[in-house]
Amino acid sequence: MSSGTPAVTRAEYCVVACAEAWRGAGEVLASPMGTVPTIGARLAKLTFSPDLLLTDGEALLIGDVPAVGAPAGVVEGWLPYRQHLALVATGRRHVMMGASQIDRYGNQNISCIGPWERPERQLLGVRGAPVNTLNNPTSYWIPRHLPRIFVERVDMVCGVGYDRAAAAGPSATRYHRIPEVVSDLGVFDFETPDRTMRLRSLHPGVTVEQVARSTGFTLTVPDDVPYTREPTAEELRLIRDVVDPKGLREREVPTA
Repeated sequence: MSSGTPAVTRAEYCVVACAEAWRGAGEVLASPMGTVPTIGARLAKLTFSPDLLLTDGEALLIGDVPAVGAPAGVVEGWLPYRQHLALVATGRRHVMMGASQIDRYGNQNISCIGPWERPERQLLGVRGAPVNTLNNPTSYWIPRHLPRIFVERVDMVCGVGYDRAAAAGPSATRYHRIPEVVSDLGVFDFETPDRTMRLRSLHPGVTVEQVARSTGFTLTVPDDVPYTREPTAEELRLIRDVVDPKGLREREVPTA
């Protein structure tokens, strides 16, 4: 990076980490939920995963890569709800969802906080999370890494984690895969013998101790945790000038 180029921000490391979720994905539908994952999917499409299918966030398949919030210039097709469901059921999609709670096995909650019978907070509802997790790769984006989000046990299971999929048997595990969890502190996966969450990389400026304090359960932490990779000069140009010229990423992950 030249001396005249602004330093890489935490939000930009998060964008790169999200983009990596779609590396080598092939011709599948990318379904990012959130500003940073949307920028990440578009960055992947423009660089190392050109075969990714993108939508406008509603019902159109798009052939170009517009800036976030801008209309598409090339519409390739119509993707109504029933066809979207067909893609989900056949595994031809990689979704990156959010999580109000997530546990060590990757069980995700977006429905309620507190006992199901009388919750303290009503959230989105289960939505398509169970079908997503059992039929196509499902990653998660969590812009604020906090103990109340990374919890020992979720209050309600929406997205299915590795322990519950295993308990349900082969019909649940056949296509179940959680490639990664990206937060504002680092990247996590489940590449452990017992399929519990592992710290894969730290975003520069973050420490292992900081992650541990911000997590409500014990993570698997390798002896030598790498940092999330640096964006290339071309990736930074695409993020800043092409995909997110308004800097919306910095609103989702403000610079500390």
